[in-house]
Amino acid sequence: MQASLIVDGKHELGECAIWCDRTQSIFWTDIHASRLWNHNPANGATHSWPMPERLSVFALTGQTDRLLIGLASRLAFFNLDSGEITTIRTVEDDLPTTRLNDGRCDRQGRFVFGTLNEDAGRDPIASFYRLNADLSLERLALPGIAISNSICFSLDGKLMYHCDSMAGKIMVCDYDTDSGAVSHQRVFADLAQQPGGPDGSTVDAEGYLWNAQWGGARVVRFAPDGSIDRIVEVPTAQPSCVAFGGATFDTLFVTTAHEGMSAEQRAQDKLAGGLFSVPHLDVRGLPEVRFAG
Repeated sequence: MQASLIVDGKHELGECAIWCDRTQSIFWTDIHASRLWNHNPANGATHSWPMPERLSVFALTGQTDRLLIGLASRLAFFNLDSGEITTIRTVEDDLPTTRLNDGRCDRQGRFVFGTLNEDAGRDPIASFYRLNADLSLERLALPGIAISNSICFSLDGKLMYHCDSMAGKIMVCDYDTDSGAVSHQRVFADLAQQPGGPDGSTVDAEGYLWNAQWGGARVVRFAPDGSIDRIVEVPTAQPSCVAFGGATFDTLFVTTAHEGMSAEQRAQDKLAGGLFSVPHLDVRGLPEVRFAG
C-alpha cells in the first residue's frame, strides 16, 4: 500500500493535517513559510493564507470560517474570510528558544498541544498544555520534552497518546475526561528498531493509532496494544502528520517536508514537501473534534 501525491507543495515543513467535514476539504500548514493551506479534493481547488509568524498547529471550531491557531509564540483565533487574527494569549514567552508545535482537541473539545525547543542542544524544556473552553491555559503534569508530537486520544478519551520525537518512543498516559488530569505515563510503541522517528498521529474508528514516521518514508498503523498492524509506504523520506477525511472518512492524508535536506537529497527526493493521500481504505477515521471554546 502506497500514498500518492495530490498537491506538489514542496513545503519545507508541511504539518498538521486536519480534515473539515463541513467544507469537505483538508487543511495543513507549511510552518516555516508561515502559511495555512487548504485543498478540496472534489474540485481540485487549493488556497492558502499568509500568517504573521510561523503557524505550527491549529484546530477547527464551531464556526466554519474560524480556526483556533497556534502560531510560534501564541494562541489565537483566525477568521478565514477576513484574515483577522485575534490573540488569546502568548505561550512560554519566558523561553526564547521554544515555539508551539503539535496539538489536537481532546474528546471534550479542549485543545491539547505541546511546544518544541529549537535550540541546537535540544534540552527538554518544552511542555504539554491544554487550552480549556473558557480559554484558560494549564500545563499538563508530564515530563519536559524537546519536540512534542503524536498528540491524539483514544475513542473513549481516557488515553492520551503523545511523544518527544527526540526520544523515539510514542507514549500513552491515562487522561481524566472530567478534570483533564494525566497520570501513569508509559511506553506505547518503541521505534528504536524502526527506520523513522515518531511525528504526527491520529486514531481511527477502530481505536488504532496511525503515526507518520519522519525519516522512515512511511505511516504505521499500531494496534491498541502497540504492535504494528500495517504499513503505508510514502514516496518521500519525511512524512510529518496524518489525518482521515473524505465523505466517508476512508481516505488517509499525509503531509511531508524537505526540512534539513541537502540540495543533493532534494534532487533525489523530488516529492518532498507534498501532500499525499491513500483513498478507499478498508478502515475509517472519525470527524475531527472541534474546539469547544
